[in-house]
Formats: sequence, structure tokens, C-alpha cells
Amino acid sequence: MTTGVALLQATSSESPTPTSTPASPVPIGLFPEWIPESVLNLGATVFVLALAYFVSRLLVSLFGRRIAQRFRRPSLTRTVISGIRAVVFVLAVLTILPIYGLDLSDITLSVAVFSAVVGVVLAPIVGSIISGVFLLADQPYEIGDMIRLSESNTQGFVEDITLRYTKIFTLDNTFIVIPNGTIRERDVVNYSAEDPRTRLRLDIQVTYEGDLDEARDVIERAARAVDVVIEGGPDIRVGAARYPAAPTCYIDAFADHGVNLALRYWVKEPYKLLAARSKVQQNVWAALEDADVEIAYPHSHLHFDETSGELQVSMQEQRGPQSLDHESDDSV
Repeated sequence: MTTGVALLQATSSESPTPTSTPASPVPIGLFPEWIPESVLNLGATVFVLALAYFVSRLLVSLFGRRIAQRFRRPSLTRTVISGIRAVVFVLAVLTILPIYGLDLSDITLSVAVFSAVVGVVLAPIVGSIISGVFLLADQPYEIGDMIRLSESNTQGFVEDITLRYTKIFTLDNTFIVIPNGTIRERDVVNYSAEDPRTRLRLDIQVTYEGDLDEARDVIERAARAVDVVIEGGPDIRVGAARYPAAPTCYIDAFADHGVNLALRYWVKEPYKLLAARSKVQQNVWAALEDADVEIAYPHSHLHFDETSGELQVSMQEQRGPQSLDHESDDSV
């Protein structure tokens, strides 16, 4: 009995110990054996990404309206919705990594390499993102606003605001993408902030011989006849000051060649400033022609008398080729 037990122990000690193989993340037993494991991993990756896509769309459809009502700003709403989608896809990527046997510890970089990447590559991106956060917080402009960059005189509508850039749709039907770090250093004129009404000015010089009261009345009525010009109503408040809503024409200065009049009028919307200014000038020109008012223009009068001195002028006959030929024939 003792010999049998010893033999059994010797046999068990000589038998090789089975090695444990790592279990595949994909349940291979559910699929036919002839399908390669790489194909299964690829299919699982596609499935996870598709699931993440539909989950992100579901979350946006469920919470998108609530987010828009909460923030009431298109730029913040788009940023939050993009953040939700990014979080869903990051979780999807973390789910895909174990399928290929990867771990976060396997793909982390060393501190020195990571610092170099941040300093060389990611520094401008991080700066733009920080500037985008400040833009969203300061609210200098919003999606749909009409703005103008004072340095380049670029004018257009804000199409999109992200954490990295601002997209402007210009009036020339072109797109301009400006990094947030750059646009924060420029002077931005916003025509649509809070109040879309914009005041324009037209300088007119009339002669001294005309009737100033009639000229001012005619100019105001000509501007009031334009559709986009505010005809009247309550005073418009700008800060602590209040200005008449109707067009007003004031005497600006008594110049050398005439009286300078300044027409100031308000336009309802800033989207067609050039067309509105052109229409107002056309109406003013036509109205002044029918009235007893003449637009002044620079002119000079020269007066000569006995004290002005004398100018010696000599005149010579202009001779042409025919006269020269005739003269040469006579000499022969």
C-alpha cells in the first residue's frame, strides 16, 4: 500500500503542470472556430464604436433641449453637447483597449517625454483652449452676431465658437477660422451685442446762400423715408445717454466753402449698413435738388488788378511739316 502511494506521488510529480492561457476578451466560443480572432476583435471594435455613436445621439436628444434652456447661449450649448459626445467616445476607447490586450499602464509615456510633447506640440492647443474658455465666459460675441475685426477690417457673422477657434462667415461669402488665442488680442467690433440698432452719420456741406432750416428739414425727411431707418419713437439709450430715435440733422461747423451739416440716423439691423447708407444718400441727393438748397463744393476765384504785376507772354506760330516743305520749295 505504501509502495502504491509512493508510485502515485512520483507519477503526479513527473507529469507536466498545465499552463493557463489568458482568456480572450471576446467570447470566441460563441462564434465558429474558423473565424480568426483578429476578425472578431475588429468586429467588437466596430460594435463598441457604433454603440457609442448611438448612445451619444440618444443622450443629446434626451438632454439637448434641457441644456439649451439651461445655458440660453448657442456657443455654450454646443460646447456642452460636444463634451458629452467626447466623454462617451473616450469611454468607448477605454473599452476597446482590453480587446487588444492593452492597458493604460502599457501606453503611458514617461514624464520627460510627456513634458516635451506638451511643451512643443500641445502648448498652442492648450493656449487656444484656455482662450476659448475665457471667450465663453466673457461673452464678447455670440453665434449669429455680426462683428468686425478692426485691424484687418474683416466683417461677417460668427458661425461657430469652440474651445479652440472661432469661425467667421464673411460678407464676401468666405470662411475665416481664427484661433481663440489670436482673436482675443484683436479689437472686435460687435454690431449685434444686446441691441442690433446701429447709428450712422452722414456729413453734408451746403452753401451759405441756401436756407439752413429748409436744408435740415429736407435731409431729415429724406433719411426717414428709407425703410431700414427708424422713423421715430422713444429715445434710444446708450449707457447713461439718450439719443433721439428719429433722424436728426445738426449744424456741425461753418467751413470755408459752406456750412457743414451732420445727419445722424439709426438703422434697425446692422446686416446691410452699406446698402442703407447708399439709399439715404440717394434720397438726400434727390431731395436737395428739388429744394432751394445747393450742395457746396470746393472752388476758388482768382482776381487780377493793377497791383498784381505783369506776365510776359510770347507767342510763336506753330509750324507743321507741310509748311516746312512749302518753304523749302520757295527757296529752291
